[in-house]
Amino acid sequence: MTAGRQLVQIVRKDLRIEARSGEALLVTTPFGAVALLFVPLAVGTDTPLLREIGPGLYWVVVLLFGLLVTLRHSAVETPAQIALLRLSGVHPVVRLAGRAVASALLLLAFELLLLPVTIVLYDPAPHGWPWLLVVLPLVAAGLGLLGTLAGALAQGLDGRTVLGPVLVLPLAVPLLLGATQAPQVAPWPWLLLMLTVDLIAVLALLLGAPHLEEVA
Repeated sequence: MTAGRQLVQIVRKDLRIEARSGEALLVTTPFGAVALLFVPLAVGTDTPLLREIGPGLYWVVVLLFGLLVTLRHSAVETPAQIALLRLSGVHPVVRLAGRAVASALLLLAFELLLLPVTIVLYDPAPHGWPWLLVVLPLVAAGLGLLGTLAGALAQGLDGRTVLGPVLVLPLAVPLLLGATQAPQVAPWPWLLLMLTVDLIAVLALLLGAPHLEEVA
């Protein structure tokens, strides 16, 4: 089996696991929607204020709750499963890349499900919305890659559920800044910033996957 086919099979496996458990879309998404609902309850009916802070709150919720999606593998994948993939001839880069692609797809679905909730609750200004067609995939890919790397680094550690977010959050700050600023001001520098983060994460995965496999 070629590396490309192995990658596709790993992505299908992870998506089937999600379809059976519903952890990301059926559990995390409602909690994200409730988090978006709490702010209007606290602020009140100040429509201009809600319209101004709505986009920023949307991306904060996507970042914080998206970590639960990207780091879910580190809590369920056992060393025996990793050893089985290794014995099956799956290269560490292929295994982590497949996990990152599956996480990015789930994160993109998570973003799209929360978007109408944000529009209904905050009624944000439509200025710059077409740029979301680029921003949403860039953020999903970046978080998927960073979460995969952090999960692999924390694999087998007792404090992996705490260590994973601690590792990802500082690295995801450029994604948060780019996502909030790109639709409002000159988008190209912010899009370039997010693309740079994604490319660095891809390079780190390609170079670090074998070493992370040895650590795991």
